[in-house]
Amino acid sequence: MSIPIRAAIIHCRVICLALLAWPLLATADPTDVADQVRAWRQAHEQRIVDDFVKLLVLPNVASDQVNIRKNADYIRGLFEQRGFRVRLLEAGDSPPAVFAERETPGADTTLMIYVHYDGQPVNAADWASDPWTPVMRDAPVELGGRDVAMQAPFDPEWRLFARSAGDDKAPIVALTAALDALADSGRRLSVNLKLFFEGEEEAGSPHLREMLDSHRELLDADLWLFCDGPVHQSRRWQLNYGVRGSFGFDLTVFGPNRPLHSGHYGNWAPNPIVRLNELLATMRDGEGRILVDGYHDQVVPPSALERDAIDAAPLVDTGLIEQLGIGRPETDERVEMAVMRPAMNLRGIRSGDVGEQARNSIQTSATASVGLRLVPAQTPDHLRHMIERHIRAQGYLVLHGEPSAEQRAGHDRIAQLDWSGAGYPAYRAPMDLPLARSIADILNRLSSDTLVELPTMGGSLPLYLIDEVIGAPILILPIANHDNNQHGKNENLRLQNLWDAIEIYAAVLTHL
Repeated sequence: MSIPIRAAIIHCRVICLALLAWPLLATADPTDVADQVRAWRQAHEQRIVDDFVKLLVLPNVASDQVNIRKNADYIRGLFEQRGFRVRLLEAGDSPPAVFAERETPGADTTLMIYVHYDGQPVNAADWASDPWTPVMRDAPVELGGRDVAMQAPFDPEWRLFARSAGDDKAPIVALTAALDALADSGRRLSVNLKLFFEGEEEAGSPHLREMLDSHRELLDADLWLFCDGPVHQSRRWQLNYGVRGSFGFDLTVFGPNRPLHSGHYGNWAPNPIVRLNELLATMRDGEGRILVDGYHDQVVPPSALERDAIDAAPLVDTGLIEQLGIGRPETDERVEMAVMRPAMNLRGIRSGDVGEQARNSIQTSATASVGLRLVPAQTPDHLRHMIERHIRAQGYLVLHGEPSAEQRAGHDRIAQLDWSGAGYPAYRAPMDLPLARSIADILNRLSSDTLVELPTMGGSLPLYLIDEVIGAPILILPIANHDNNQHGKNENLRLQNLWDAIEIYAAVLTHL
């Protein structure tokens, strides 16, 4: 046999062996993938942090149209560089949603990963440093964290401070790092991957339904995986099967039509602050129970499987009481069970002044802002009807605008209700969903700590829209530290949470 023919045969055998091994690269044990990705991350930590900083310096409030588009264009470039087909989806004057997709030959499952790139507005004066200038510290600000150089090697307990560090830009950087690590390791994905980066989640997702309706086929998938929110308070990884719904209103009650001297008219003229507090006390008690008749008519109680999942989660209440500086919780229930109930939260009360600005007067009105958290299968329309009926039963004329002089003269008690938007219902996926069991198995194999699986997270996301329009099941896989100060001052991400996310995403993308 000639040397050229022998060489050709050997070359053919090498190619065949490589082709036979290629599927194994996608189906190797997830712990092997995680180990390989961890080694890659340890060698590239400076680059990963630098990439995170480049994203965090871009202001990202949804109403800031110029900067929000800069974010979208930057994210588009990140994934075009990694072989994705990318397009911007828009509806009217909405911030663009960045859609990206990459097919895997032979893959049977299509996974959609959702992340939002917009953030909450900021009051820079409240922050320890500029919200759009990322700073590395060795601990939370509240615990005296000191600035440290943003240079490797990094302590995994260090934290990066900036708006959206924890909510929700970290998954974007973790995804790009996971994809790079897999590419450099020669591992292919096991799924067809789609990505949806929303630009107005913190503004209530007003255009999401229109986008879903307009691009239903494009956005179809076997599973939507929401990468948003914090991990469990025990620091264990967490998989959530649902969210609470959200609704809210401002409630104003009225006193005299001009401020009155409290010495001349106290105990005679009705005080709207007192009346407001009395009215609120008829709606909610000191243990968080909602007292409005009919409010719970639509509630679906937790299933036995959901209760068992909560019972299996580590208890964190005692630690939270100490961390948060509260004497005791409102309820004797553990925190995970408490968030399974509907909630009525008083977001703020406004009337008169306190301290040096306090005046001895009876105010003309008092307003409370009330936030509602819904559970399956409550609807905003039903709750609105029940609340307004309850307020009428307390002797109030219910209005949706300013009372006229005739109405003031003809009614002892007047309540103005301003409902903030349409609100949206809760969503909960079944805990025995096959793809959920696959993800849970992957995560349990990666960690020595048992995965925390909870029926719902306490926060709200408009998952119901995806359920209604696309019809795909939805899970939430959070990565941020539970104490990341999301929506508040000094928002941060603990670096170990970012490192964990890179390994989690790599394992899921190669083994689902």
